[in-house]
Amino acid sequence: MSKHEGEILYPDPARSWIGAAPIPFAATLLLVCLVYGLSLYFVDFDLGRLWGGLPRLAHWAAKAWPPDTRELGVLIGRAIETLAMAVIGTSIGVVIAVPCCILAAQNITPSPVLYTPMRWFLNTLRGIDSFIFALLFVAAVGLGPFAGVLGIGLHSAGTIAKLWSEAIEAVEPGPLEAAALTGANRLKVIRYALLPDVLPNLTSITLYVWEFNVRSSTVLGVVGAGGIGQELKNSVDLLDFARLFTIILIILAMVTVIDQCSAWLRRRLV
Repeated sequence: MSKHEGEILYPDPARSWIGAAPIPFAATLLLVCLVYGLSLYFVDFDLGRLWGGLPRLAHWAAKAWPPDTRELGVLIGRAIETLAMAVIGTSIGVVIAVPCCILAAQNITPSPVLYTPMRWFLNTLRGIDSFIFALLFVAAVGLGPFAGVLGIGLHSAGTIAKLWSEAIEAVEPGPLEAAALTGANRLKVIRYALLPDVLPNLTSITLYVWEFNVRSSTVLGVVGAGGIGQELKNSVDLLDFARLFTIILIILAMVTVIDQCSAWLRRRLV
C-alpha cells in the first residue's frame, strides 16, 4: 500500500497558481495596467503640476492663520442649520423607506411582482447623489436649506430602504413562519415576529446614514441649498482664507462629534 493511500491530497496553491494558470494571471495584470493607464490619461494626472501648485497652497495656508472669528456666531448658526438639514432629510428618508423596504424584501413583500420594480426604484434613488437632487430642487423650490432637505431625503430613502430590506431578508425564517401558523396577518407577523429581531439593526443603519448625511450636507450650499456650505462657497469666491479656515474647523468639530456620538449609539445597539 502506498504511504499516500487513504489520505486526502490537497494541491499546492503556489504551484498550481504559478504553473497551471500563468496566462490568466498575465491577462489580468495586463488588463489592470490598461485600466490604470487609461484612467491616468483621462484624468490628466500630472505630478509636476501638483509640485508647482504646492507653493500656492502654502501661501494660502499662511494667509488663513489666524482664523477669522469675527462672524463665529453666524457660522455656528449655519452649522446648526446644516445639522438640522441632515436630521429632517434623514427623517424624510426613513418615512419613505418604511413601505419601500417591505416591498423590496423578498421574504415579506406582499407581491413578488412588486419586488423587482421596487429594487430598481431604490437603485435609482441611491444612484442619484443628494448633491444632484439638491441642485434640481433649487431650480424647483428656490435657494435655501429646504432644497437641501429634499435632496437628502430622496437619496437617503433609497439607501435606507435598500439596507433595511437586506437586513430583513437576512432574518431567520423560523419565527416568521411560526407567527404565520398562528393565523396572524402580515402586519402582525411584521410587528411581533420581525421587528423585535431587526429593530436594533435598522436603527443602527439609520444612525449611520444620518452620520453620512451630516457630512454630505456641509457641501450642499455650493449649489445654493443653504447651511454652512453656502458660507464655505462665499469664502472661497472671495478668497477669504482666514474665514475659510474657521469654517473648516467648525465643520471638522461638528462632524467629529457627530461621528463619535453615532458610533457610540450604534455600539450600544449591537
